[in-house]
Amino acid sequence: MKNVYFLSDAHLGSLAIDHGRMQERRLVRFLDSIKEKAKAIYLLGDMFDFWNEYKYVVPKGYTRFLGKLSELTDMGVEVHFFTGNHDIWTYGYLEKECGLTVHTKPETTEIYDKVFYLAHGDGLGDPDNKFKLLRKVFHNRLCQRLLNFAHPWWGMQLGLNWAKHSRLKRADGKEAPYMGEDKEFLVTYTKEYMKTHPDIDFFIYGHRHIELDLMLSRKTRMMILGDWIWQFTYAVFDGEHMFIEEYVEGESRP
Repeated sequence: MKNVYFLSDAHLGSLAIDHGRMQERRLVRFLDSIKEKAKAIYLLGDMFDFWNEYKYVVPKGYTRFLGKLSELTDMGVEVHFFTGNHDIWTYGYLEKECGLTVHTKPETTEIYDKVFYLAHGDGLGDPDNKFKLLRKVFHNRLCQRLLNFAHPWWGMQLGLNWAKHSRLKRADGKEAPYMGEDKEFLVTYTKEYMKTHPDIDFFIYGHRHIELDLMLSRKTRMMILGDWIWQFTYAVFDGEHMFIEEYVEGESRP
């Protein structure tokens, strides 16, 4: 039985990350290390710091990453790409050229007889009204079309600099640490969702850039995956056990 892997939040291409080339190569080496062991890989959002597709233009960079994803799908590995709040703007390139399955909203799916609720996590229980408004603008089809009327250079500069400004507003460019069950909006959202969906075994999210593994009931477990900027963490499910691991260069894991 092959493994299923979950990871998120690499923010490739970020202008606020000074080790971006090393970061991408490390991610690619990890994907290469699991290619023979993987049944499926779920990328749960914000793999790019800004991704916007144009009809005839591919955003600069990410060559090694996109090539490795294409290799994986050519081998028959399922690769699922969930759009996050930084890489919403995908219109078919990742599916047609790289063979990915793209998800634009949370999905409930069965994996090895267990029920998973998978999502990036943005917009789920977040009380920030400014973020809610921005999210509506970013998801608005008219606004998306207007962005694509601009020259690709201008559009990419706008998106990457917006993302850079957002990250640099945080201390050291990092997210706030875990705030506790009562204050973490993904935890409170999940607890409320469980009331009407008691069949779900695993809730798995990205977005928060913290590593969290929490039992919410005797049956239900919630995970937040950390990131691939500083933590290089991922979850792996072997059909029976679920673990959160850190990718360490030179180490081989089952």
